[in-house]
Formats: sequence, C-alpha cells, structure tokens
Amino acid sequence: MDSSIVIISLPAIFRGIHLDPLAPGNIGYLLWMILGYLLVSAVLVVTLGRLGDMFGRVRMYNMGFAIFACASLALSLDPLKGGSGALWLIGFRVAQAFGGSMLTANSAAILTDAFPARQRGMALGVNQITALAGQFLGLLAGGLLAGIDWRAVFWVSVPVGVVGTIWSYRSLRETGSRKPGRIDWVGNLTFTVGAGALLAAITYGIQPYGGHPTGWTNPWVLGGLSAGALLLVVFCLAETRIAEPMFQLGLFRIRAFAAGNLAALLTSIARGGLQFMLIIWLQGIWLPLHGYDFERTPLWAGIFMLPLTVGFLLAGPVSGYLSDRFGARLFSTGGLVLVAAAFVGLLVLPVNFSYPAFAALLLLSGIGQGMFSAPNTSAIMGSVPPEQRGAASGMRATFQNSGTALSIGLSFSLMISGLSSSLPTALNSGLQAQGVPAGTAAQVAGLPPVSTLFATFLGNNPISNLLGPSGVLHTLPASSVRTLTGTRFFPELVSGPFHHGLVTVFGVATAMALVAALASALRGRHHTAGPDKPAGSTKGQRSCRKAPSS
Repeated sequence: MDSSIVIISLPAIFRGIHLDPLAPGNIGYLLWMILGYLLVSAVLVVTLGRLGDMFGRVRMYNMGFAIFACASLALSLDPLKGGSGALWLIGFRVAQAFGGSMLTANSAAILTDAFPARQRGMALGVNQITALAGQFLGLLAGGLLAGIDWRAVFWVSVPVGVVGTIWSYRSLRETGSRKPGRIDWVGNLTFTVGAGALLAAITYGIQPYGGHPTGWTNPWVLGGLSAGALLLVVFCLAETRIAEPMFQLGLFRIRAFAAGNLAALLTSIARGGLQFMLIIWLQGIWLPLHGYDFERTPLWAGIFMLPLTVGFLLAGPVSGYLSDRFGARLFSTGGLVLVAAAFVGLLVLPVNFSYPAFAALLLLSGIGQGMFSAPNTSAIMGSVPPEQRGAASGMRATFQNSGTALSIGLSFSLMISGLSSSLPTALNSGLQAQGVPAGTAAQVAGLPPVSTLFATFLGNNPISNLLGPSGVLHTLPASSVRTLTGTRFFPELVSGPFHHGLVTVFGVATAMALVAALASALRGRHHTAGPDKPAGSTKGQRSCRKAPSS
C-alpha cells in the first residue's frame, strides 16, 4: 500500500515542499524518492534474513513493523522545504526501507515454517494477493488523500504500522528452526557496499550527463559499476572461505533453489519496468488523447491498469494450491510463457490502442505472473533446510528487488535512447509550427528526454512544463496556447518516437521472460527439503550439501 500511495502522490508531495523535481539539478531527488526504497531493500534483505535465522524470524519481523511505523510518522512531520525537505523525505524513506526489509526478508520464511508442504503454495499465494490488494488500495487512497493534504499520504501508514506492530507481537510465535552463529562482517560489508554502489550507479545512469541523454559515460557511474562488480566478486570469494557465511552459496547446489532464483531474477528484469512504461504510455499519450486532463491521469492510469491486478488475484491462489499437489514447474513455466506472449501483444499494439485489447493483454500478463509467483516462491523455500529459510528468503527477495531496480534502469535507458534520436526533431518542428520562436523551440527540443518522461509520469502537462520557464506562452495567441497545452498536441507529437522506444523495451522484456521460462523448466521435479515433506513422500530429505541436483 505504501509503495503505490507514494508513487501516485509524488506531484502533491513535491508541491507541498515547494520543489520542482523537473528543474535542472532536481531529477536526482525524484529518482531517489522512487528508487531509494527499492535499492535499500535489495541490499539489506539478505543480511536481515540471515539475522532472522540467528535471532528469530518473528522477532525481526516484529521489529521491522515498529521501525516502519516510526519512519512513516517522521515522514509526515517533514518541517523543511525545497531540497532540504526532499532530503528529509528520502532519508526517512530509507529508514522505512530498513523496516520494510525486515518484514520482506522473513515473511516467506515464517509462512514456510508455519504451513506444511501440502499447503505452502496456497499460503504464499494468499500472502501475495494481500500485497497486491494493498497496492490497489494505495492507488485509490493516494488519489484521494493527495488532494486533501500531502502529509496525509504518510499519515495513513502510521495506524497501519502501529496496528500491525501490536498484532504481530501478540499473534506470531517462533515455529521455525534457529541457527545461532556469528555475524559475517566481511560478507555484510562487501555485499552492502558492492550492491549499493552498483544499484546507485544504475540510478544515476538514467540521468543526463555532459550533453548526453543518459549518464552511462559519467566517470562516477562507470566507477560505481566497476567498484560494485569488483566488491561483489570479492564477496563471493570470501563467502566460500568463511565458516558461517551470510550468503549461503551452498544452496545454489540445489537445482530447484538455483533455477527458481534465476527465473525470479530474469522475470523481475522483464516486468520491473513494465509498470513505469505502462504508466507513461497511459498518462502521456493514451489518456490525454481520450480527453483526460494531464492532472487527472495518475489516478486513471491506476484504474485502467486494474486488469493486471485482477489477473494476478485470479491466478495466484489457484496456481499456489495446484502447485502444492502437482509441483511448481508446470505452473511457473507456463505462467512465464503467458507473460512473454503478453509482451509480444503489447509490441504489436498501436500507441492509440483499443482498450479491450489492451485490457486483455494486461489480464493475460497478470494471470501469467500469478501462475509463476506463488509456485516459484514455494518451490524455492521448500527446497532448503529449515534452519536456512531466513537466509533463503532474503536471497530470494534480493534477486527480485535487484532485478526490478536493474529493469527500471534498463527500461528507462532504452526508452531515453530511442526518444533522443527522434523526439528533438519532432518537438522542434511541432513547436515552431505553433508560433514558438526558433531559438526557444530549439532550446526546449534540446532538453534531456528524461524530463519529458517524468513530466508525464508526474501528471504534469509536458508542454507547459517545458515552455513555462521561457515565458513564451504569455506572448503567443490564445488559440496557439490552447493547442500547445491541450490534450492532443503532445501525445500526437511524441507517439511515433515513444512507440519506437517501446518496441525496444518490450522486445528485450520478451527475451528475458522466455529465458526465465527456460530456467524454470530446468528446475527439476517437485522437491521439499526438511522434515515437513508432503505426506507419502520419501524424497527430498537430503541437505543442500548432499543434494546437488535433486
């Protein structure tokens, strides 16, 4: 709920702290508000999952709820304005992410401990459905509360966090195996710094640098990518030589664990940027072409994307229940094939599409994702020894969150590269045709495409945002101003360049989904590790050191 309510309320939040996130030098604030939570989660969940194995998963889960509630309250009390106010929000979003990571790192392990193997897929499917229901509620709540007071966007998380904290302390009990041990300081440090540097460099790679539309030539970005990759190599080498490592590399000798995580990573890369691309498609082009004002598009984009959620809600529990009886491979692999088919359908769809066709493709994608998610999670968690489920849950969440962060960087970079080759010419000629002076038109057309993309993402009128600083709108005839700032000028101008970038993004996503389907198909037979195997099963009892391919 919190993630979607913040994303849809970003325009109101930035207006509340009197900061234009699209002004030169301010894009970083916007990106860190969107990606900061995700990056921290990707870096910390393995460590916090391992600590759950050592000190108790329920204890870590309960503490995470309390931290999340306190950070939500601090976010609503931001006393600062401008850049300082943005840094306050980013800092406490990081604190929120720390608490949230304690939840996500241990939740799947707690459910795996609590439910026998014959019910585990169903339990994880219901758990994921509640998360999706929260995302939908966040879209509606954000659309309503942002119009009342931007602080209310964060207030709503406080009672949820307080009730969740009290409820979890009163109702949850430790039912899983604990494995006391020492903290792996070398592994924690090299992984945290390495993964953090790598993902932060990807975040800055989206931003323009030195006249280029993206920042992949920025020495700091290249240095962050190199240093992050090097530290992760050092981390992997160190983990093979430490008696009690943070990252249980031996788990990758279990085929179901390795294949499931590889499929999850590739699927996250394929679908992670899908939401942002669909939002920009709807808010920047389709909804305005159908008469919706730009300011109303964030809420309506969420509503028109509901078929994606409905598909997940329909397929998640059913596939989870059936996978408990027939194994995960059929459902997870078939689901990924459906996801790839949906990407192909989106590839051939015209920019100004017929909504029933668009809704059908979103429903197909949601069904495919629902078929994959719960069975794959159940197979991963059921394949590891009980005393290592916290670490396994954290590793699973790390692959998923890292894939999403990678996908956003990849998707935006591909889209920006596609737009930078054709958008400036289209924008320059279109503005001059409406009487904008050649110098102003050339200046606006030369701005980085990322500003235009995020203007539509935030629900701002892109032309008003681009021409506003020059004051040229006050000098043009009223008819030209109405045309420029209307709901058709920008969408018709940008639809061709945008579709070119969209084809590239969805083409790469299709390939990723198909490779993920292949990895899922190679996971092997139905497998459960530990004493809580399905009734009648005689296999799957061996530990990860003795089960290299079961």
